[in-house]
Amino acid sequence: MSKRVVIIGGVACGGKVASRLRRLEPETEILMLEKGEHISYAACGLPFYVGGTVSDYKDLINTSIGVMRDASYFKAVKNVNILTSHMVTSINKELKNVEATDLCTGERKLFSYDYLVIATGASPIIPPIPGNQLEGIFKLWTLDDAIKLRSAIDRGHVKRAAIVGGGLVGLEAAEAMATRGIETAVVDLLGWPLPAMLDEEFGAKLKGLMASKGVMFYGGEKVTEIVGNGCEVVALRTDKREMAVEAVLLAVGVKPNAHLATETGLEVGQKGGILVDEHMRTSNPYIYAGGDVVETRHIITNELTYQPMGSSANRQGRVIADNIAGIPSVFKGVVGTAIMRFFDFTVARTGLSEHAAKGAGFDPVSIIIVDPDKPHFMPGSAWILARVVADRCTRRLLGAQFLGPGQVDKRLDAFVAAVTGKLTVDDLADADFGYAPPYSTALDPLTHAANALRNKMDWMLVSYSPSEFKRKLDSDGEDVLLLDVRTPAEVKEQGRLPYENQVNIPLGQLRDRTNELPADKEIVTFCKVSVRGWDAYNILRGKGFKRVAMLEGGIVGWPYEIDKP
Repeated sequence: MSKRVVIIGGVACGGKVASRLRRLEPETEILMLEKGEHISYAACGLPFYVGGTVSDYKDLINTSIGVMRDASYFKAVKNVNILTSHMVTSINKELKNVEATDLCTGERKLFSYDYLVIATGASPIIPPIPGNQLEGIFKLWTLDDAIKLRSAIDRGHVKRAAIVGGGLVGLEAAEAMATRGIETAVVDLLGWPLPAMLDEEFGAKLKGLMASKGVMFYGGEKVTEIVGNGCEVVALRTDKREMAVEAVLLAVGVKPNAHLATETGLEVGQKGGILVDEHMRTSNPYIYAGGDVVETRHIITNELTYQPMGSSANRQGRVIADNIAGIPSVFKGVVGTAIMRFFDFTVARTGLSEHAAKGAGFDPVSIIIVDPDKPHFMPGSAWILARVVADRCTRRLLGAQFLGPGQVDKRLDAFVAAVTGKLTVDDLADADFGYAPPYSTALDPLTHAANALRNKMDWMLVSYSPSEFKRKLDSDGEDVLLLDVRTPAEVKEQGRLPYENQVNIPLGQLRDRTNELPADKEIVTFCKVSVRGWDAYNILRGKGFKRVAMLEGGIVGWPYEIDKP
């Protein structure tokens, strides 16, 4: 007798479980219950539909050949029964059944199972802001949310918008709105955009890039009220300003839809997600869970974390199907990988930041580098800003952050593999990356980053990140001299750091002019990206200067104010 599997939730994880399980077990009865009208849609494509890159929302539901992935498709192609607009209201784990309500008719129905999969996802957090029920308030989490927002924009009702929350959804929505000609601002309690992804330097750099695209970021501000005129939004008020808007998007984060698990007595973690083992099995052996509703292990720290990502949901769905079919697959965990495009820039991270690594008990060392993604003589060559973190004791790679117009994605994915494989900074430096001028420099940016970090770990280089250097200058700048080794033309074009205690000696003249530099002050070298700053560092050390350091990333990597001539 074939077994019966009931899946609660029909978007990423649920759809993957059904598809994989059908391939493994042709005779198993599979039933999917989805409270919404749409199933198996590309939720991560919603901002691109709002912005117009995706012209028709049906493209987010269709297969690559234009066939809609609806209940009829799943039944005909995969022999999976799907009931949309059916909300599961309770689970009886002793009798092994679930009760659901047909949202169209109100009818209550009972479904038995041999195995149950909870893939109920997450819901956006709605902060208790006065005015958050006005008509111009939007979310961007479901396909219906995106259709509603796109419709308002298409009707010309939105000229100015504010986004509450500077995370991935907030910034992707900001690009989408700005692309549609909407005057857009982002407000967040924390001081820089993508605070869960980026360190201060990268967040500050991104903030400047946002401003260059006409998207203002107001960090460290608390939204106190959404002001309305009747039912319409007219302004957003913070503790520091008021801005006139016709729409407000709430994007402060999401919470797992784990209430069914809680009510059923399944174990739930401190972050609110369902607890599962490496096989994605809950505390009940006949109930599995995956996707945005679960907590999972961080591969580096081995601690539970919450990472709501479509990629993880699909991987977990495959593991669940395998185990129901008797294949003992495991989900090894996540390393916190995230990537997004903001206009013509890419922002990405994986693993631990230096701060998080220190909190996890490591002795982290990091370095920031700026490097082109391909040789300067190749059309389309563009810079990449990268920060790489490793443990001083074991030299194990712990994390990386990337930002820039250059090709970031393949560097990110290579670093993900390195972190997951527990490689060291020396392994990364020796990796045999592919090379040809259309794709990379002779030494890939990851190779440069690894070598620079090795120099720092082996005490061949003393350097400051921009935030470290700024704090140092703001506290005891009189004891530091900045040595700018760019040409005068570069200084005029690129600007200078906003400090008086600096001199400009082009690198080609430095060997003959070191007598102009004081021996009793610390000298910090830099250039456009600090490659020449590294040369200057070694020249001064070779000339007997004892207190020498280098500014990581140079002018391009400097995320704060720059004095322009």
